[in-house]
Amino acid sequence: MDFTWKDGERTIRFGRGTVADAPALFGDTYTLLTTERAQQAAPDVVERASAVHHVGSGLVDELAADLHDAVGDAGLIVALGGGRVVDVAKALAGVRAHGTRAAAIPTTLSAAEMTHIHRTPAGHENARNVRAAIVINDPDLSASQPTAELAASSANALAHAVEAPVTIFTSPVPALAAREAIRLIDVAWLVEGEDPSYLGREQLAQAALLSGYAIDATRYGLSHVLSQTLVRVGGAAHGQANAAVLPVAIAALERRFPGRVDPDGTLGELARRLARRAGADGIRRLGVDEAKLADCAEAAAKRRDLAYTPPAADADELLALYQEAW
Repeated sequence: MDFTWKDGERTIRFGRGTVADAPALFGDTYTLLTTERAQQAAPDVVERASAVHHVGSGLVDELAADLHDAVGDAGLIVALGGGRVVDVAKALAGVRAHGTRAAAIPTTLSAAEMTHIHRTPAGHENARNVRAAIVINDPDLSASQPTAELAASSANALAHAVEAPVTIFTSPVPALAAREAIRLIDVAWLVEGEDPSYLGREQLAQAALLSGYAIDATRYGLSHVLSQTLVRVGGAAHGQANAAVLPVAIAALERRFPGRVDPDGTLGELARRLARRAGADGIRRLGVDEAKLADCAEAAAKRRDLAYTPPAADADELLALYQEAW
């Protein structure tokens, strides 16, 4: 499938080979944020950039603060990479003049390229939140990860799609997009133990795009608070954290919204399959110290996002969910 989607102020190109459209969409002057791995996927994008900056590992707010001065007054900041790289590009665009735009070529299924949700650079907490004005989602890049990483990234996309129809901000269009994303993820990972096919990877890329659109409109809730806090406080990898907590989060959301999340248990089973393929079937497998779970629960309990999937979980419930996922 190949399409161009004009969505308000942004242009979204989807399809295999669409990375070749980058010159026409980005123009001749842009600053590129990328990683060693990601830059190899689109050498022409790297070569045409006015400046190239590598984004290391770490937290988005700190990484964006570190790159703030180096990026300067770029009019277009392009991210070529996963969710961390994309979020840093959005954060840097948001702290600059209103004419500065962000663009993204994702190399994972994070869907960060579709949302205005991101942390702001440390020291600039009142900066704007922005969406990427140009998105090029080429499945040859966005669904290019090895199997275990792809499964973890799929769990992240699935978490978006699970929460979108039940937050207090939901509405029919993002809910429909979320349900289609769930269907595509399920089809792509249909056979236990088998890798997604060539078509399956394209389906996953499209699912990530749709799930990102959905969660951008409806905001995060319980599942993302659990996973994001496990990353920030527990030190887990982002995709794996989503995979580890999603099965218990789905059950907790079904208890809150009976019959609306997973009445027959099939969604929970899909989440467990993804966790197994990701090597994340249990927080204990992520290198997180069990003693950190209480700290994660206390930190997560302070997140206002919990109120978006009511009733807001308290620290006791959050700790119980972490322990169940252990």
